[in-house]
Amino acid sequence: MSDLNDEELRALLPGMRRFAASLTRDASAADDLVQSCLEKTLSRWQTKRPEGSLKAWLYAIMVRQFLDGRRRAGRVRRLLEAFGVRAEGEHPGEEAVLARSSLGAFDKLSVDHRAVLLLVTVEGFSYQEAAQALDVPIGTVMSRLSRAREAYRALTEAEPAPARIRRVK
Repeated sequence: MSDLNDEELRALLPGMRRFAASLTRDASAADDLVQSCLEKTLSRWQTKRPEGSLKAWLYAIMVRQFLDGRRRAGRVRRLLEAFGVRAEGEHPGEEAVLARSSLGAFDKLSVDHRAVLLLVTVEGFSYQEAAQALDVPIGTVMSRLSRAREAYRALTEAEPAPARIRRVK
């Protein structure tokens, strides 16, 4: 097993941060996700296959960390709701306001669609590398990418024109 190349890892950090930010939609949570991914990478370095791509392996860890975190947060939220406790900062109608606000077409896509679009189009992953990172067959990457592009196109073409401001005297 080869040693961890610090320079190679540093070169991957900007892309990892972009990918984490697209998943979490929050800069602080993205930094936390990258950090937990790197911690897991360092603790599991001996299990990495020598022939495997470091980039694909890191992104696979990040996707799993993100999904595990979402599942964990959902369990905590359900437990709190069972006891009648609202999560901090959660107000009735807040989700409806956020849903109506303009978050951009990319943010409106599903996590699967955002992930595959970002990996292939922004990060330059091959279909095979994206399949390894997302732990799905290559055909799934191709179909998700096609559907993601179609959904993104539909969202951007369906965007209403900005309202004109009219001055009333």
